[in-house]
Amino acid sequence: MPKENYYRAIKVALFIGTLLNIINNYHAITASIWTPTLIFKVSLTYCVPFCVSSYSSWKALKSR
Repeated sequence: MPKENYYRAIKVALFIGTLLNIINNYHAITASIWTPTLIFKVSLTYCVPFCVSSYSSWKALKSR
């Protein structure tokens, strides 16, 4: 897959992941309650949009 697709996936993950973290973990983040569980949830919230965006780009390129 071309590099620009990875860069796009990173941008999507940063934008969507930040929005989802604000929606889902706002109270814990603003209260600075950084438990291992919260760190895992925050990390996963960025990984999922990256994987979805990468996969959809890959499928679109494959179908051409």
